[in-house]
Amino acid sequence: MDDQTSVSETLPCGPVPGAEALFTQARTPRSFSPRPVGEDVLRRLYDLVKLGPTSGNCSPGRFVFLMTQDARERIRPALSPGNVARAMAAPVLAVVCHDPLFFEALPRLNPQDGLRDWFAADVGLSDETAFRNGTLEGAYLIMAARMLGLSAMPMSGFDNFMVEDTLLNATGWRVNFLVGLGYPAENEPAPDHAEPRAPRLDFGEACLCL
Repeated sequence: MDDQTSVSETLPCGPVPGAEALFTQARTPRSFSPRPVGEDVLRRLYDLVKLGPTSGNCSPGRFVFLMTQDARERIRPALSPGNVARAMAAPVLAVVCHDPLFFEALPRLNPQDGLRDWFAADVGLSDETAFRNGTLEGAYLIMAARMLGLSAMPMSGFDNFMVEDTLLNATGWRVNFLVGLGYPAENEPAPDHAEPRAPRLDFGEACLCL
């Protein structure tokens, strides 16, 4: 694709609403604005995330939003050295989790008879389902944040068990990954002036049409 050609000009289905905000122009930020991200914004964010599809509407994703410096400092010892500065600098650090006991809510979320008991009786199935769908909901969080004008900085590189011991003992939730959230810094380059993206695999390398 020529760099000057937009995605919407190349797709036979026509313009793709939001494609620039979500993919073609969006970048992982180098830094954030000091502008705070209020709880009202996080509530709007979750209202979008919860609408994303999950298997049988099982909705195992859980999110802990660390909104203050004191809250973020609680997990500093769990972070790998390369992530400390970026995690501490994010106005909000989202801890993306999943609930292994997600099936307890299934009677409210899915009318299918016996679904709760099916998952409750098979730990392997329920763990796999919780992790897969919780990861999906973490991806929805990144996309929803971009739609709301926030920048998102996903991170691994931390001690899961230490984070769980510090934050989640009362919940039983399991940690998947972290996402720094905030408004773009004023010194972030505009998409037209940003450095070239790192390479991606092309269609022939990553896809099969059978």
